[in-house]
Amino acid sequence: MKENGIDYTSVALGGSCECVAPGFGHRGCVIALVLLLVPASFLGIAGCQPYQALPLTAPTVNRALTVPEMPILQVQAETLRHPVLGPVQLNLQNGLSPDEAAVLAVLLHPSLRAERDKRALADAQLLQARLLPNPELAFSFETPVAGETTGTVNGFGVELNWDIQPLWSRSARVQAAQANRASVALDIAWQEWQVAQAAKRAVYRLVNLDDQVALAREIECRRSADVGLLRRAVQNGTKTSDELVAAEVAQSQAIESLIELQQQAAVQNLALRRALGMPPDYPIRIEEGTLLPARFQAPAATELTASLEQERLDLVALRRGYDSQEAAVRAAILNQFPKVSIGPTYARDVENVDTIGFGLGITLPVFDRNQGRIAAEQATRQKLFDEYVNRVFEARADVSVLLAKIESLNREIAAAEDTQSQSRRLESVYHQAMLQGRVDVLTYLTAWYSLANSRQKLLTLKGQLAQTIIDLESATGLYRIPEVGAGPAAGAVPQKESVP
Repeated sequence: MKENGIDYTSVALGGSCECVAPGFGHRGCVIALVLLLVPASFLGIAGCQPYQALPLTAPTVNRALTVPEMPILQVQAETLRHPVLGPVQLNLQNGLSPDEAAVLAVLLHPSLRAERDKRALADAQLLQARLLPNPELAFSFETPVAGETTGTVNGFGVELNWDIQPLWSRSARVQAAQANRASVALDIAWQEWQVAQAAKRAVYRLVNLDDQVALAREIECRRSADVGLLRRAVQNGTKTSDELVAAEVAQSQAIESLIELQQQAAVQNLALRRALGMPPDYPIRIEEGTLLPARFQAPAATELTASLEQERLDLVALRRGYDSQEAAVRAAILNQFPKVSIGPTYARDVENVDTIGFGLGITLPVFDRNQGRIAAEQATRQKLFDEYVNRVFEARADVSVLLAKIESLNREIAAAEDTQSQSRRLESVYHQAMLQGRVDVLTYLTAWYSLANSRQKLLTLKGQLAQTIIDLESATGLYRIPEVGAGPAAGAVPQKESVP
């Protein structure tokens, strides 16, 4: 119908149109709806989040890398919530324990900030999945310009459409986003766990190197004493100059070994601070009394792998990711149905005729039935399935290999301890003989060096065992592996107890 030159070509609404003001009629209802929607659209734009700059400058970077004050770190350490790590009472005045190092690394390491940012991205994806599609408002204007224009008027049209196709897959998309958010949270926790384990490894490497430096310094002092004794013996004619040269070479080798170990300890000291997320000059020392394990009786492989898929956070994260992909496949299947727009319509043409009806728009799935998207989602699901199977296989294999290595180290340590015990008895016998004048000092020092070598080998083996135990903890996803015969609460490596 024509009226005042207005032409409403079509109005498609996702619901019924009811006039709230008396006397408006159908035509007034549509006009009132348009008058409400246009300001509402601008209000929606006005309510959008404003832009906020995040400058990448030296002050902002340095501020982000600044280590918080100790009282703040203590509160954060005591209130830590993590699927594997437990809170600890942080007290660095008596030194840093492996447990404290693990928690500090989780609190401070910069690499974890980028990982945690993924949580905000997953939250945004979930928010987007829950949003309903926006309606579309269109306006058109037309005026007669040729032909029989007598009695015609200008016309215009208003069109409001709402695509309801996204509603069919909304539930599946929300499920996919929820599972993805859970997967991201678990993956972040797994990365935090890896950083914590790296900090523990760094602590035990430094403890082992410090012990080796102390022993190397002791050996170097003995070698220097040897040279002094031989020089006097050469002057007295009881020893030859060849023996003196051999002693001086041994002294040089001892000095070189000491310098090399000191350098390794200095580098490891820096590596520890890096593992903790601290600057290189941050003052820190290891807690006195931190011991290396002498042996470890691990549970059987079947016991450790029985709950592997529930304990390993990366495997749990992969399962949640697989659930998300399952929902994505369902969403792709649902989206193969035609695109549909429905709603009542109101129109007025240039001949001043008003019409009211019902509009239905359907996209015919002749060529594109979402086959490509469905195939891609199914291929991604198969890829995730195979990745999970491979990860489980590798985890089980790693556990078996590490258990065999621990068993081998237990035997080597037992043999080294036996050798050290025999060397200690021999050194004691020669020491008494030297005091009684039955052997000279140089003969006694030979026995002492044999004892020092056995001590050095034992230190190396203990350091390897500590690293292997931590590797086993990482492979099983357990922060504490219960030692056989030591009770379920026993720790694999002697450490300061954490606060429950």
